[in-house]
Amino acid sequence: MSSNNPQTREWQALSNDHHLAPFSDFKQLKEKGPRIITKAHGVYLWDSEGNKILDGMAGLWCVAIGYGRDELADAAAKQMKELPYYNLFFQTAHPPVLELAKVISDVAPAGMNHVFFTGSGSEGNDTMLRMVRHYWAIKGQPNKKTIIARKNGYHGSTVAGASLGGMTYMHEQGDLPIPGITHIAQPYWFGEGGEMSPEEFGVWAANQLEEKILELGVDNVGAFIAEPIQGAGGVIVPPATYWPRIKEILAKYEILFVADEVICGFGRTGE
Repeated sequence: MSSNNPQTREWQALSNDHHLAPFSDFKQLKEKGPRIITKAHGVYLWDSEGNKILDGMAGLWCVAIGYGRDELADAAAKQMKELPYYNLFFQTAHPPVLELAKVISDVAPAGMNHVFFTGSGSEGNDTMLRMVRHYWAIKGQPNKKTIIARKNGYHGSTVAGASLGGMTYMHEQGDLPIPGITHIAQPYWFGEGGEMSPEEFGVWAANQLEEKILELGVDNVGAFIAEPIQGAGGVIVPPATYWPRIKEILAKYEILFVADEVICGFGRTGE
């Protein structure tokens, strides 16, 4: 972006000289320079050129309660002075993590009573892959390793996260997906439903899961991972018939379900 602000140009020069930006065309970025975000409040951002911007993506889908919340800043400052960090390894815990785990358990659906904390969604899905395989191993079924995911889904940018995701342009970077991950059709009626009604297409898309389970063998499938609403893939809302049929299939074959709720969890859909 062209700029009349020397401070903007200075920051853009720092970007060019020292920063490796994610998900960027570096030639294009060098030519135009990044937009420099300098402050935020509520649902708005301001850049170094003074433009006020509605942050419709909530950061990267993660600023669930807006910017500039004094109570968060005060709580963070208090905790930083008292105990800024300690790990949870080696049979150790601390009050904030235990209290937060309890609060999350209280608002989560029935049966979800334990919380494993990670630093990002990508890290969470990497950990999930190991947890699924370890779960089945200690249940005496070590062959249940394969994770079924969806084409055009997004589950992070680590090696396992990008493999779980179904975006081919990410797979081209690093010979992905890694073994043990396979993909089925996305429930994108508007773009791929053809002559089917939304209801028919929802059932058809869900039935692709059963077909894949039978193709791989139920004794080889560990879990199905999906976003309730696909975010990065285009904010794709499945037809109403999709999830009930998915639930039936997973129950029938006793296969784990991983709901990647980053985008629509914690009140995003109004509940």
